[in-house]
Amino acid sequence: MKKTVSVVIPAYNEADSIVSTLQAVREHVICDELIVVDDGSTDGTGALADSWADLVIRLPRNQGKGAALQTGWRRAAGDIVLLLDGDLRESAGEANRLIAPVLSGVCDMAVAVLPAPARKAGVGLAKGLARHGIRLLTGYRAQAPLSGQRAIRRQVLERTGRLDKGFGIEVGLTIDALRAGYRVLEVPVAFSHRETGNDWAGYCHRGKEFWAIGRALGRKWWEGSVWTRN
Repeated sequence: MKKTVSVVIPAYNEADSIVSTLQAVREHVICDELIVVDDGSTDGTGALADSWADLVIRLPRNQGKGAALQTGWRRAAGDIVLLLDGDLRESAGEANRLIAPVLSGVCDMAVAVLPAPARKAGVGLAKGLARHGIRLLTGYRAQAPLSGQRAIRRQVLERTGRLDKGFGIEVGLTIDALRAGYRVLEVPVAFSHRETGNDWAGYCHRGKEFWAIGRALGRKWWEGSVWTRN
């Protein structure tokens, strides 16, 4: 039986990039269903997505990436769910490289490893914390622990349950999948997206990211401890 693919894109104020992202998906990516979750945008993102997506889900207020993805994948019908960011623009057309190993049964979740950024921002504390935490809790050495571009068998999402909110979603999803015995494969894909800079906004973003990752890791450690005791 042919496996179907649902593409789920959470978007918050992505009016500048959502159309080119969706167009690239439509023209180049294996896609039986394209869903955009407008996470309380105030710039017309949802209206722009209407012309390209099969379904645009509008959340009444900004609830964070985890909540948007949770809403989106639960509405999706595909056997495989492809999670993409809304700011990938034309590079979203590279997503078949991510879908292929899941379609062929090589892995249950494929995670994109993006090219090195054009300019270095920050000192890598958030990524280092995520990588170390995943290895400590699962033994898995992740190269791209914070990558949000993922192709996942629907069964994985159903088994792991509720996604973590905010910036902790990728770390939590990786840990949950590995603990449940699913196969995770990191795949080099030439995606490109908006980069944070070495300015005040960039430092604030990375600070929030670091805090959210630490919170997610603490939660996963506690869940693992409870499971072990029981």
